[in-house]
Amino acid sequence: MRKPFILRLLSSLDSKQWLALGVFLALALVAVPVLHLAVPEESAFHVSTYAITLVGKIMCYALVAVAMDLIWGYGGILSLGHGLFFALGGYAFGMYLMRQIGRDGSYQSDLPDFMVFLDWKELPWFWLGSDHIGWMGFLVLAVPAAVAFVFGYFAFRSRIKGVYFSIITQALTYAAMLLFFRNETGFGGNNGFTDFKRILGYGITTSEMRLVLFGLTALALAATLVFAAWLVKSKFGRVLTAIRDAESRVMFIGYNPLWYKLTIWVISAVLCGIAGALYVPQVGIINPSEMSPGNSIEIAIWVAVGGRGTLIGPVIGAFVVNLAKSWFTVSFPEYWLFFLGLLFIVVTLMLPQGLVGLWKKVMEKKGAVA
Repeated sequence: MRKPFILRLLSSLDSKQWLALGVFLALALVAVPVLHLAVPEESAFHVSTYAITLVGKIMCYALVAVAMDLIWGYGGILSLGHGLFFALGGYAFGMYLMRQIGRDGSYQSDLPDFMVFLDWKELPWFWLGSDHIGWMGFLVLAVPAAVAFVFGYFAFRSRIKGVYFSIITQALTYAAMLLFFRNETGFGGNNGFTDFKRILGYGITTSEMRLVLFGLTALALAATLVFAAWLVKSKFGRVLTAIRDAESRVMFIGYNPLWYKLTIWVISAVLCGIAGALYVPQVGIINPSEMSPGNSIEIAIWVAVGGRGTLIGPVIGAFVVNLAKSWFTVSFPEYWLFFLGLLFIVVTLMLPQGLVGLWKKVMEKKGAVA
């Protein structure tokens, strides 16, 4: 007899994993707010606004890394263009944030400042409804999904794979970046969207709103991990892994790889869109640089460093690399790209299973000695 969905979802993680997830949520939803609001700033236990923003941003990156792991670690599809879906989600929610500025902008107009500067007289058709958070929330999901579906359908139907697929995805995000840099597209050109004021009428820079966004990001990351764990353990996940390992054999026994690849590709894009929507209000800006090929390559590095095909590995990789980036870009800004390249080479040659694989080897050796 088939188990109910909720039981299958609960069984996707073991007791230790559920405990770790509970501890993570307790820290994010209880400990951090208390240490930020109730503890004086001069105390060593005070959690600063900077720390909340930094960790919130990295949690968004971790969500993207999990999305990448689903297609690369379990589907064998290496995308070098996932920054596009992240940015599309960010732009969709950024449109809502720009409308929420109202007449508090520099030009005191109902139009966003960049439109007034360009002498636009009315909103473009695709901005209609952008003042409703429900509609923009739908676009956060629908736009990355639509772009991913159209691109993925033709790519997978043509059986493009390997390095060729990676190059095409990189070309796609680069083309989108060049498009969004143009002022006439209606997305702020090279400056993008910034100077946000409020969400649902509440100030976006207040401590309470920052904690709400931080908590929502933590919940989204936790929910994504549970969903991803259930997905990869389901029949769909097992077939997807089989396609990764031996696509020809899977086709021989009657499965069509197109729809499995396309489904996980679209799911991954939607998760990136959600991450982008959570990222923009916390960081306070979205511009075409988020679509740069370099950003998409960094996403692959996070997954490789943490350990692809593990789900938790990409989260660890995103935190390790981005915390290192925050320190390097302040202390040694000119050496950051060299360090990032060296890190990728070392992991590829010496740690093919990433940090999670290294941890497993250490534990196995300890068990053998004992």
